[in-house]
Amino acid sequence: MMGAGTAVLADIAPASKEGKEVEEQVNHPAHYGGDTPYEVIKVLEHWLTPEQFLGFCRGNAIKYLARAGKKGSGTAAQDLEKARWYQQKEIEILRKMGNP
Repeated sequence: MMGAGTAVLADIAPASKEGKEVEEQVNHPAHYGGDTPYEVIKVLEHWLTPEQFLGFCRGNAIKYLARAGKKGSGTAAQDLEKARWYQQKEIEILRKMGNP
């Protein structure tokens, strides 16, 4: 099983207040945790095998890339940031598995 926690991509944090809101929508959207501290992404990372979780991350990255900008004006960058978040997560998992 995977280790606890998920990494936050600090290097994508824009300096502006508006950028901070985008970062939160990418890394830890408020509606994903609800009234519990358990985000689904964290639970899945522990429940699934590393290979299953890799597939989950890959599928989500593809989903966000495919629909980038199709939800209305100003959403393309956020969708691309979300895709990058899942791609980075996939890279982290591969490295933990010994695949540099």
